[in-house]
Amino acid sequence: MISILAQERLLGFTLGSALTGFLVYEQRKLIIHQSVSDPKSQSFDQSQVRDRIFGKKYRMEFASLWNKAVDQTFEPAIEYLSSRKW
Repeated sequence: MISILAQERLLGFTLGSALTGFLVYEQRKLIIHQSVSDPKSQSFDQSQVRDRIFGKKYRMEFASLWNKAVDQTFEPAIEYLSSRKW
């Protein structure tokens, strides 16, 4: 039987991998679409591609939510280590 900690790590790894895969897929899709639709403009900035996937506002909100989730997830471990004077 898998422990709770191992299950949480597996879930975190799976969700992180899925999110990374989605972002890479969307970036590549945009690059291919852009190169096919406008062959004259071969040079474009990676930041332009990223801004089309997630605008600055959404990236900031996502970063904030991610940080809150990590804080809530590891809060018991931090409290435990603090009580042990680590």
